[in-house]
Amino acid sequence: MSITLADARVVTPDGVHEGWITIEDGRFTHIGQGQAPRDGHSLAGRYVLPGFVDIHTHGGAGGSFPSGDQEEARRVAAFHAGHGTTTIMASLVTASLADLARATAALAELCDEGLLAGIHFEGPYIARSRCGAHDPTLLRDPSPGELSDLLKAGRGHVRMLTIAPELPGGLGTVRAAVSEGVIAALGHSDATYEQAVAGIEAGCTVATHLYNALPPLHHREPGPMAALLEDERVTIELINDGVHVHPAMMRLAGTVAGTGRTALITDAMAAAGMGDGTYRLGSMEVEVSDGAARLVENGTIAGSTLTMDVAFRRAVQEVGLSVAEASEMASLTPARVLGVDGRAGSISVGKDADLVVFDDDLTLHSVMRHGAWLTSP
Repeated sequence: MSITLADARVVTPDGVHEGWITIEDGRFTHIGQGQAPRDGHSLAGRYVLPGFVDIHTHGGAGGSFPSGDQEEARRVAAFHAGHGTTTIMASLVTASLADLARATAALAELCDEGLLAGIHFEGPYIARSRCGAHDPTLLRDPSPGELSDLLKAGRGHVRMLTIAPELPGGLGTVRAAVSEGVIAALGHSDATYEQAVAGIEAGCTVATHLYNALPPLHHREPGPMAALLEDERVTIELINDGVHVHPAMMRLAGTVAGTGRTALITDAMAAAGMGDGTYRLGSMEVEVSDGAARLVENGTIAGSTLTMDVAFRRAVQEVGLSVAEASEMASLTPARVLGVDGRAGSISVGKDADLVVFDDDLTLHSVMRHGAWLTSP
């Protein structure tokens, strides 16, 4: 099948161009500027961006990845795809080792299908003092041996581990994860600056939702955030929902790290797309009010109800980034983190035809994945 999308503002790694795209057999084959060489489907001057890549998502549409239920997982992936996320990684939360292994094995089958881009363990190797919405009774000190057993359940599909490197066994577990091809992410940590530097030297290359579940910046005790922001090897995650991070702090992180080291994420939980009410995140009960998710027990923020189209739009309209800058943070940067930038993350010849179309006001118009429209063009 061949289709040409014409009369578009195409966002590529080189910037925004008025032009056209040809797609054949699910891949981008031609990208041009100006008038298309043949008749095509006119997008009437709308923006065309690469499909979003979300490396930190727990749920949506009432479904949850941590449940390990495959039908729920399919519903989550379909919901976020409808909001522009054409590549998604399933994030689990702290649970017993048996429950983690069970959920991992079930989700690995969906990775085999290509529905999911991998599995992310957010816990149980995190600091009790910064556990956020994770069940503190299920936290554990990091263990390379335990991790090895969990990785076996994933059959090569576990792609990321969030860990507090200052915990006993932390640095050894970071090294063990990296040696198995797993991305080590520093997060939910009470590390000092020096301990964070040691974690980065051991192999941590991602900052799990920067600012949240970390000690605040201080001019005499810079803590882990300074170490994460200043090191060129580290990509930082940011939840741009207006609840987790103030726009000024979004700008600060983006200024220091740049778009090439900053990835927008949703950290969405089951309530995304569902409205206010009571939900679960792993073993914890969550109350959602005015779109903000907080633990019933103590009011701690518990994930988000964000979708990537909203995160992108806020990055432009609230944070003040350009369309191209926000696009890189929502697509190419997280694709590089996952190591899938050879096929996803940008509109480039030869890559999968994953794209999102936005109106002038940055309202989502349509979504395509692998050359097939998921929503009406």
